[in-house]
Amino acid sequence: MNGDLNTALSREWLETNGIGGFSSSTVIGLNTRRYHGLLTAATKPPVGRLVLLSKLEETLVIEGQRYELSANQYPGVIHPQGYKYQIGFRLDPFPTFTYDVEGVRLEKSVFMVQGENTTVVQYELLDTSSRAHAKLELRPLIAFRDYHSTTHENDALNQQVQVEEGLLTVRPYNDLPPLYLTHNAREIDTNGFWYRSFQYAVEQERGLDFVEDLFSPCVLTFDLQATGKATVIASTQPHDIRQVDEYRNTEIDRRKTFRANEMISALTTAADQFIVARERGNTVIAGYHWFADWGRDTMIALPGLTLATGRTEIAKSILREFAKHVDQGMLPNRFPDAGETLEYNTVDATLWYFEAVRSLLEHTDDYKFVRENIYHVLKNIIEWHIRGTRYDIHVDDDGLLYSGERGVQLTWMDAKVGDWVVTPRHGKPVEIQALWYNALRFMELLSGKFGDMTAQNKFGAMAQQACDSFNKVFWNSDGGYLYDVVNGQYSDAAIRPNQVIAVSLSNSMVSNKRAHSILAVVERELLTPRGLRTLSPNDPKYIGVYNGDPRSRDGAYHQGTVWPWLMGPYITAYSKTFGKKAGREFASQWLTQFQEHLGEACLGQVSEIFDGDAPHTPRGCVAQAWSVSEILRVAVEVFEDRELRQTALGA
Repeated sequence: MNGDLNTALSREWLETNGIGGFSSSTVIGLNTRRYHGLLTAATKPPVGRLVLLSKLEETLVIEGQRYELSANQYPGVIHPQGYKYQIGFRLDPFPTFTYDVEGVRLEKSVFMVQGENTTVVQYELLDTSSRAHAKLELRPLIAFRDYHSTTHENDALNQQVQVEEGLLTVRPYNDLPPLYLTHNAREIDTNGFWYRSFQYAVEQERGLDFVEDLFSPCVLTFDLQATGKATVIASTQPHDIRQVDEYRNTEIDRRKTFRANEMISALTTAADQFIVARERGNTVIAGYHWFADWGRDTMIALPGLTLATGRTEIAKSILREFAKHVDQGMLPNRFPDAGETLEYNTVDATLWYFEAVRSLLEHTDDYKFVRENIYHVLKNIIEWHIRGTRYDIHVDDDGLLYSGERGVQLTWMDAKVGDWVVTPRHGKPVEIQALWYNALRFMELLSGKFGDMTAQNKFGAMAQQACDSFNKVFWNSDGGYLYDVVNGQYSDAAIRPNQVIAVSLSNSMVSNKRAHSILAVVERELLTPRGLRTLSPNDPKYIGVYNGDPRSRDGAYHQGTVWPWLMGPYITAYSKTFGKKAGREFASQWLTQFQEHLGEACLGQVSEIFDGDAPHTPRGCVAQAWSVSEILRVAVEVFEDRELRQTALGA
């Protein structure tokens, strides 16, 4: 680890608990983000997230000689420099750190208990034959704050530590939950004090508050020579230390996957971290560290996270739960962190819902479930779109779907800084028309299946009108690709990846000849080893690097930045257009080289975005649901030799 500190600091790990909480840091335990911490608890699952335990300061004492194993960034210095003793890190099956100090080898592991705000940290001597007397001192550093903020030294903090046999309890603030530290330490010292001026380099790069003070309420001393192991269970509830092996073995068993392909196995494990429980049913965390559950992300990610992994009952649970929250024909786009009013501010989340239901039927053929739980909701959605709903979303006279009002952003290209909507895309965005047509054709099929012939004829006629209008106004004959947005007489000729969705969906309005041309343009202008750019580098608005303060980053978010999730639609479109054999060959080649990304950034995960310019540095969330899901979906189809399903149900 000492050989390449910068590389070590760019590698992160992530543990999750299935209810929105997580544990995360770098592979050397030096926190570079305000989101890093050993226990970030979801107090109102899957939201209400609080960083309770930031880290443990670790000191190995050998024959009275002290060796600091921790590492922190302070102004102008990294101290201590415990990474110099670290000789290994692995995810096997969870984060495991190995240290060698004067011939004494120590291994640390970190995992979370599924369904609880509980992190287990264990230390074990690997060679107990050494005669050197070894002790381990652990000093908890607590934050007790919202995970978007930072802590600073204050007099309001209650420094008292409640000491019981094998259990410490701290409650720094009355309005926050207590932290229980179950342990097998031999000695406890409850003298507490502040550690000041931790610096988080990634937050500094992002133009955000990057300095924090943390409080240490106590120090625990373990006699490793006598016990061989030191254990701390950090939780919002007390535990029995005697159950730690059961927790560990249960978690190991839960993570076992039986996929022959290494990449699919890794992505299946990654997918599990996004599926979380709400009060009722399941939902999907859009990304770690800072996103909660979003309607659009959930619907796009659902096929890969649940259906490609055989978790069909979870898929049904998610679809059923979201159906309960449809309002004025719209799916909620965001469940706020505080769990208050739902936000209905997207035109595409609702349309992706149709595609998610279609995908469920493709995998399960469970029409009974759809008829009893969802069909009436889908019909109601169509009716609202015909009569008009929020943000001027309505079916226009030409059968295409119009959307948009000044000051709002309704498509997935939704960056906004203050009053500045970076890519407003008001009017008729290309992928919205594709999703609308796909929904109409799907409803035509469903209504016929359920004997609703009047509805079947209606949806079929609406779909045909939309198709005719689309092909008249969206084809850019000079460029050989689709306009990105059409609004009256205005046609946006910017080369963007949204047109790929118009080719990839099971029900497509694009002819094979035009699809050939579209994909050739996209390959030339947008394709990279990490995904598709959001704008051609030849466009004057192109921004090739995603960095700087929030305004700079949001300004670049969809103006050239690479998004890996788009490779799902691209690979599907490629196979539809050029044939299954060619599709598999291309996908296999691209996925094989993409696999190296699983060993950078957040290990075993897929980043949200990458720079548009080479070397396509990973940016944004270190773990993104739809990035994992769409890569996993096509990987299953390619590497497990399943049929790439491009045709509509019943076709």
